[in-house]
Amino acid sequence: MRVLAVDPGREKCGVAVCAPAAVLAHRVVPITRLAATVAEWTAAYGVGIILIGNRTGAAEARAHLGDLGIPVKSVEERGTTLAARRRYFQDHPPRGLLRFLPISLQVPREAYDDYAAILLAEAHLSDPDKQG
Repeated sequence: MRVLAVDPGREKCGVAVCAPAAVLAHRVVPITRLAATVAEWTAAYGVGIILIGNRTGAAEARAHLGDLGIPVKSVEERGTTLAARRRYFQDHPPRGLLRFLPISLQVPREAYDDYAAILLAEAHLSDPDKQG
């Protein structure tokens, strides 16, 4: 099963498509482009379910999506921002002198909301009870 996850926000959203063993696509998009991106990716990747984080911007994100003909499920996103930040730095390790500065003191070079979406999708895919 392929899952599309959305980490909603007021101005931008993280979006990711994951399969059980792979991240197929991820991106940060303005909320005004959310519906177009989700529609394009659900068709391109054969997504079976859309997950939306239940915190900031969730209602607005859901309203932007409308009816895509695919089940939409609200999921708990508590703690994903910190975990996403750590995952971002795993994929984009600091270089030069920055590598000596603790990660907790560094600011990512770009938005990393898409990493939160990846974590939402992976949590869903790794738990058989959530897939029912």
